[in-house]
Amino acid sequence: MVEPFKNFFSIAVIQRMAAILSAQSPSFDATHFVAVASIDHETNELKQRSQQIQTALKATLPNQLDDLAPILLGALGPEAPIDGGVTSNDRDGLNGFAIMPICDFVAEIGINDWPKAAALFEELTKRFSAEFAVRPFLAKDPEATLKTFHRWAKSDNPHVRRLASEGCRPLLPWGIRLHAFVKDPTPLLPILETLKDDPTEYVRRSVANNINDIAKNHPDLVADLAARWMQDASKNRQRLVRHACRTLIKKGHPPTLAALGYKPIELDQSKFEILTPTVEFGTGLKFKYLLTPHAPGSHPYILDFAIHFKKANGELSPKVFKLSTGTMEGNTPLAGEKTVPIKPITTRTFYPGIHKLELFLNGRSLGVESFELQMPI
Repeated sequence: MVEPFKNFFSIAVIQRMAAILSAQSPSFDATHFVAVASIDHETNELKQRSQQIQTALKATLPNQLDDLAPILLGALGPEAPIDGGVTSNDRDGLNGFAIMPICDFVAEIGINDWPKAAALFEELTKRFSAEFAVRPFLAKDPEATLKTFHRWAKSDNPHVRRLASEGCRPLLPWGIRLHAFVKDPTPLLPILETLKDDPTEYVRRSVANNINDIAKNHPDLVADLAARWMQDASKNRQRLVRHACRTLIKKGHPPTLAALGYKPIELDQSKFEILTPTVEFGTGLKFKYLLTPHAPGSHPYILDFAIHFKKANGELSPKVFKLSTGTMEGNTPLAGEKTVPIKPITTRTFYPGIHKLELFLNGRSLGVESFELQMPI
C-alpha cells in the first residue's frame, strides 16, 4: 500500500527538525515547536501540515532575516540529487520536505526584503525547490525579482538554475498565478534563452514546462520561438522544444507544427469513412482513412482525430487524440483503421445523439463526419 503524501511531514520529521534547529540556536524552544507543529496532525493533509510547521517556526525562531539566516544555513543538510528527487531528513541536517515550510516561513517574514530572502532561497532550493516561495515576490515586484532570476540562470548549481525557470512559470500547478506574466510573458524569455541548452535535463525540462505554460495563452509567440530554437538545434534542444510545444501539438496548431517540420501536405486523395455510423455505448467508434500525397519526396506528418462529444446542453465539444506520426514517402498512400472505445470513464459523461469525427493532417482539417451514440435505456 502506498504511504500517504502527508506522511512526508510525520511526527518523527517534526521531532528531527526540532533537534537540528536546537543544535543551531540554544534559545530555540524545541518542546513548543513540536507541540505547535503537531496541532491537528492526524486530520491535516500535506499542505496543512506544512502550514502548521510554518506556524511553529514563526513561534519559535527569530522573525528577522538577519537573525534567522545563520540558524537556517547552519541547519541545512546535503543537497538533493540532480534528478528532481529529494533527500530524506536525517541527522546531517535539514533537507527534503522539511525545507518546504521553511521556504514559506522565509517568504512570509521576508516579503519586504527580497535581497536577503533571495540569498536564503538560493541555498534552500538546493535541498528542496523554492519555486512556490519565490512567487509572492514576483507578484509584488517582478522587475526587481527577475534581476535575481537572471543571475540564478547563470549559476553553477543546477538546482538554482532550475529555480530561475520553475519559479517564474506563469501557471505553475499549485502555485499562485503570475497574472502579469500570463498577460505578457516576454520578460521571461531572456531567462529561458539562457537555459535552453542547459547541460542538465532537470533544468531543460523546467524550461519546456515554462514555455508550455506560455503556449496556453500565447500560441503564436511560442510557435515563433520554436521555429527559432529549432534552427541548428542539438538533439537535447529538439526534445526540449517538442516537449514545450506538447499542448500546441495536441491542438494541431499549424504554425507550431510548421516550426517542427510538419508543413501542409497537398493530397491527391483524401478519404475517411466512419464504419460504425451508429455506436452503442460500451462498444466503439470505428473509422478508416486513405491519404495519398500529391508530390514525390518525404513528407513528415502528424495525423490526429477529434471526437466532437455532445454535452448536456446539446453543444459539441472537441477532444483531440493522436492517431499516428511518421513520414509519408513519395506518392505511397497512408491508410489505416482505428477503433475508439466508447465506454464509461470517470472524466466524461456521455450523452446520446449526434456526435462528430474530424481528421487532421499536420493541423489541417480533412473533413468532418457524423455518428450517432445510443445510450442504454
